Amino acid sequence: MAAIRRPRRPITLAAAVATAVTLGATALTLPALAADGAAAAPPKVELKNGTLDWGLKESFRKYVAGMAKGKIEAADGAKQAADNGVFTFTDGTGTYDTGTHATDTAFKGSVRFVSELHRFDIKLADVKVRTEGTGGAIQADVSLNGTTQNDIDLAELDLTGIRPGQGEGGAMTFKDIPATLTADGAKAFNGMYEAGEKLDPATLTVTAGAPVTEKPTETPKPTGTPKPTETPKPTAKPTETPKPTDKPSQTPKPTSGTGTEKPGGEVHDGSLAWGVKESFRRYIESGGGATLSGGAEKNDNGYDFPYAEGDVDSDAKKLTASFGGAVRFEYKAHGIDMKFGDIKVAADGAKGTLTVDVTTPKGTNNDVKFATLDLSKASYAAKDDVVVLDKVPAAFTAAGAKQFESEDAPSGYKEGDAIDPVTVALSVAEGAELPDGSGNGGASGGSTSGTGTTGGGSSDLGSGSVGGGTGGSMASTGASVPTGALLGTAGAIIAAGAGAVFVARRRTS
Repeated sequence: MAAIRRPRRPITLAAAVATAVTLGATALTLPALAADGAAAAPPKVELKNGTLDWGLKESFRKYVAGMAKGKIEAADGAKQAADNGVFTFTDGTGTYDTGTHATDTAFKGSVRFVSELHRFDIKLADVKVRTEGTGGAIQADVSLNGTTQNDIDLAELDLTGIRPGQGEGGAMTFKDIPATLTADGAKAFNGMYEAGEKLDPATLTVTAGAPVTEKPTETPKPTGTPKPTETPKPTAKPTETPKPTDKPSQTPKPTSGTGTEKPGGEVHDGSLAWGVKESFRRYIESGGGATLSGGAEKNDNGYDFPYAEGDVDSDAKKLTASFGGAVRFEYKAHGIDMKFGDIKVAADGAKGTLTVDVTTPKGTNNDVKFATLDLSKASYAAKDDVVVLDKVPAAFTAAGAKQFESEDAPSGYKEGDAIDPVTVALSVAEGAELPDGSGNGGASGGSTSGTGTTGGGSSDLGSGSVGGGTGGSMASTGASVPTGALLGTAGAIIAAGAGAVFVARRRTS
């Protein structure tokens, strides 16, 4: 008897393979069903002759070829369309799993973006596409100036509402799949773009091949008749019970300055190591500089700020400290002038707060609760008469992120975004030696009292608008709110595209 076909049932990829027809609609987005009356669908189906058409981000391509006076190279099987168009990654091969309805396809080709003028060399290679249900991702190896991060989920794909069209040779084409930057992608791009930023849409083309036959696991052959385990012979003599020692061990007395941990006490000296946010520093350094004053010094990972006053109670796991010095960031071309000073740390158990005065030409916001501190792994005990809270993770508060807000656009940062870690060192004995660089890599010199990495400007802020007159949103290659330097190219890339400036005319507090 002929099978009865149920109405309105979509033909899926597995069903299409089972019935030897071309790929039907929604093959990658709906559960696999065997064709009515046909045998069960195979576990996996081969995908071949695949292509991925994707431009990464159009405004970034225009910036590289234009303002950066760079070049774009598609190689190893990848091609670029004329007039600085999108890239095509070729020879895609992979599988479709009819059990999980997932696809995994790898493509040949690499794309390299190079600019000697703006000092960057970026390469994307080993591109893969994964889909499952209505979601998916574009994965790639991302290299910056020779340093590679492998298998980064660069973009998230949304196949909701995407339906396949027919291509040559029975190929199925999924056109203009929306793509957005992932959190890992944002990190790989050094914080230039926020997670969720729109990228160029992607077009995926695949052709179904033969079912993938997996070899059954062979049953291991038994090796001879096992010999019975011999009964172990008793040892000649039972182990003697150890005799108690004549005298109990004495509890060692704590000694000062020998590495023995002790409770904290009165604070005699200290320092704070903090770099604000690395991607922000890199951006500023691309076209401006940082000026240090009030005894602040540069170290390998940011800045050291001198001790002002403090108090520590190791037993109660509490600490408060304030620090002098300031760092001022200026980028005149982008209208940026921000100064951070009067830094305070309050720690209580596993939590803490970093408080900062933020000054711009509009004025000063005093005692801004700038960041939260995660002290869950910190030790408050003094060692060699010094309490060190080493590389404490820090994240923006809502108030801290708002300091980067523009009159014309929201802040590129948000509450919870990670910033540079904080290291606090406080000595609880006269003459105790603080660690170099406050445990943050050692001081590397740098200028003090009004001098810094660029030498421009004094510690007093001049007049004028923080954002200048170029629009007030953070400049980018078309992104509305990027937060740093794309793959280390800093403000060079930020200056490109239709964006305006990095930080602009922060609203009056």
